[in-house]
Amino acid sequence: MAQALYRTWRPALWDEVVGQDHIVQTLKNAIATNRVGHAYLFAGPKGTGKTTSARLLAKGVNCLEATLENRPCNHCANCLAVNEGRFLDLIEIDAASNTSVDDVRDLRDKINFAPSQGRFKVYIIDEVHMLSTSAFNALLKTLEEPPAHVIFILCTTEIHKIPSTVLSRCQRHEFRRIPVPVIVAKLKELCKQEKIKIDEDALTLIARQATGALRDAISLVDQLSSISKKITLEIAQDVLGTATNQSVIELVEASLEGSSGKGLEIIHQALDSGADPRQYARQVVDYLRDLLVIKMEAGKQLELTPETRASMENHAARFSINRLVSMISAFTNAATDLKANWHPGLGLEIAYAEALAPEAAPQVVVTAQIERDAPKPATAKPSPKPAEPAPKQPEPVRPPAVTGPLTLDWVQEHWEALKREVKANNTVTSALLNSSRLVEVENNTVVINFSSELLRGKMAEEQNTRMVTTAMSKYFGQEVRLICTTGEHAAALRSSSKSGLKQVEETVTKLGGIIREIPTEYKEKDE
Repeated sequence: MAQALYRTWRPALWDEVVGQDHIVQTLKNAIATNRVGHAYLFAGPKGTGKTTSARLLAKGVNCLEATLENRPCNHCANCLAVNEGRFLDLIEIDAASNTSVDDVRDLRDKINFAPSQGRFKVYIIDEVHMLSTSAFNALLKTLEEPPAHVIFILCTTEIHKIPSTVLSRCQRHEFRRIPVPVIVAKLKELCKQEKIKIDEDALTLIARQATGALRDAISLVDQLSSISKKITLEIAQDVLGTATNQSVIELVEASLEGSSGKGLEIIHQALDSGADPRQYARQVVDYLRDLLVIKMEAGKQLELTPETRASMENHAARFSINRLVSMISAFTNAATDLKANWHPGLGLEIAYAEALAPEAAPQVVVTAQIERDAPKPATAKPSPKPAEPAPKQPEPVRPPAVTGPLTLDWVQEHWEALKREVKANNTVTSALLNSSRLVEVENNTVVINFSSELLRGKMAEEQNTRMVTTAMSKYFGQEVRLICTTGEHAAALRSSSKSGLKQVEETVTKLGGIIREIPTEYKEKDE
């Protein structure tokens, strides 16, 4: 059975470890000066070389090479035994499977036995954060004062879960994510040695997908090499479930144009072609992040073709920094929100709806207005007062009172201000409202239209409808009803010759629309 590439290409010498020079140099110096510590903690993301470095340290301290600077030599009996997995004094423990205090006590009882083959017994405890609290407590004393022939190396991807009492007893080394160019260079060397034909664009895509983990990048190359004799960018995109860059560019352009229908169509086309929703969201985030870097005048660090750079600089110039940050946050949520799994495109659609939302007014303006309207302090010397309660939150701003029923022109004039009131209470409802279009107002009934049945159905849910109707009723000083329509429903409603609320309700019901009442228990009365 063929061995996986990431195991074949596991570094056997310090010089083969990539992207962690700050750690490699420290450990090499410790071996060369014969000042190796008794306990180490290797922390960092998966696939960045923690376990590999731990094994190299174990080889180095037990190497038979006479010159300390050349350890591990990788050709003595002990080094070969470690490479082949038969070195009895290297004990690797998976903490995820040995989490109990009894497991640690068993380990503690065995460490007093002298090494069988080498100078040191090296215990590598992988995923050490999985140990229970009692197991950590049992390990503490041994970790602080182990026998002279024992070295502990603890490895973890979640250092925040390690007790401070353990951290203080170890030499701590932080492994970093490996940069994309470094991963690409290593993959080129691997592909040349393994005679794998692959396009450079595909290597770059793989390196980006690996998110700093060289092991993951090598595994992806291994997977792709079994599919085709030559790995092209298109094959890599198809297997990895990534959308084409052009689709992402078109989506960003649609958001700049403020086109809700076009943007949703682009998203649906990408999903229908087989793109993974979360992966698509990550690609959008990557593109927006690059725009943000360009916007902040740091674009020289980006590796882009002249054509791509020109296009991205054009997009960046049309965005504000605040809007880019808001969109990155929205699509990041789409990439990580497990609640949206029941519908593949829901997270992307909500994120795009939020991307179309107008930017909120700067907070300083609101503060200045409040200070200007605040009553002036009395000139007389105030007498001592007890501590005052927290100030009451300001009521929503209302337009001048309307005599008679609301009209379309009146609501349209105050529509943006109303949407800001909704956004202050709930950003998701605000995003849905921003993806709608105001089409009709009759007898205090407001009709909005959506380009997607999914978005209409989401807004028609009671909590979203109640939030909007409550905000409108408070804002306009009158009870307001809300009708959510989609497609041609709005046009049919406008062309109807009937008048009056009853006729409106009949038309909406016939066309499949939904009318939501404000439940009595949720109606808010003005004080």
